[in-house]
Amino acid sequence: MPSAEASKTRTSFYRRLYVAWLIDSGSATTVPALMAATGMPRRTAQDTLAALAELDIDCVFSQHDGERNNAGHYEIRAWGPIDRAWVAAHLTQIRSLLGYP
Repeated sequence: MPSAEASKTRTSFYRRLYVAWLIDSGSATTVPALMAATGMPRRTAQDTLAALAELDIDCVFSQHDGERNNAGHYEIRAWGPIDRAWVAAHLTQIRSLLGYP
């Protein structure tokens, strides 16, 4: 990964990769959990989830049986052209670039 100052495009791209990884790994599968894991505001988390489709990452919301009011979790059904193993191998650099703990 380049060490130059991150552009808005790069940070947006890596934020999407990191959110997809958090969901796929089971580390954060709800908007509140994503907010806690990253410190991003609710709207940013929601916008990032919506933008995963732009990378052909298939992310769906699974409603919990018998629950109401969007009780459920997100899951990644397919990573599309993104290499999940590359994301996992570069998590430290991705978190650092984004300023996440």
